[in-house]
Amino acid sequence: MVPSYKDCVVEKPWGYEYLVFETEEVALWLLYIKKNEATSLHCHPNKTTGLIVVEGSVEITFVNDKRVLNHFDKAMIRRGLFHSTKSLSELGSYVLEIETPNDKADLVRLNDLYGRSNTGYEKNKSLSERGKEEIWISEPQGGPQIYQIGNQVFNVQHVNNFEFFEKLHDQDIVMFLRGGLGKTVDERRLLATMPGDVLKGNILKILSLEMEFIEKNSLVALFENNK
Repeated sequence: MVPSYKDCVVEKPWGYEYLVFETEEVALWLLYIKKNEATSLHCHPNKTTGLIVVEGSVEITFVNDKRVLNHFDKAMIRRGLFHSTKSLSELGSYVLEIETPNDKADLVRLNDLYGRSNTGYEKNKSLSERGKEEIWISEPQGGPQIYQIGNQVFNVQHVNNFEFFEKLHDQDIVMFLRGGLGKTVDERRLLATMPGDVLKGNILKILSLEMEFIEKNSLVALFENNK
């Protein structure tokens, strides 16, 4: 039986993670990675992962490459791409990861510093009780709902018109939790951005000029960067 992760914190040898938001399509997790510790070099055969560094700096290692992400950097990792995330910061790093589809068992580890190469996702013995300090994103009622992770403030809101995208700053980050932007092609309504996508404001402003509709009841997390 697959455990429910909504009411717990998953303890890891590199830190911990817990579920922040989920639907049938997506799962959003907050990871805390201790300094110089790293996740396994792993892939998700069927999942796409979008991530945002909300505190600290991390090094993303691939099989033949590395990339450093600092505060407010983001990345999209395609399904099947092996990757590992290591914290470079003295106080550790916080990373938001959104996975599409929502399936924690979709995991293959290539190697691991902590002897987990041939194991799947953590089971009950690694789960601890969730505390009041762990955030949970609820459906906004009315206007945007504000949340904070460390020093990073962001809001979650419904988007129903193109004015939202027109007002974005170039370096803002938008994470699609539900819905997205789309266009009618050969009488089919197709989404060009969809749940799990993480995009910068400058890209979304361009896309919104060509898209024809916003999926009803679209929900996004907005990370504003006015610099």
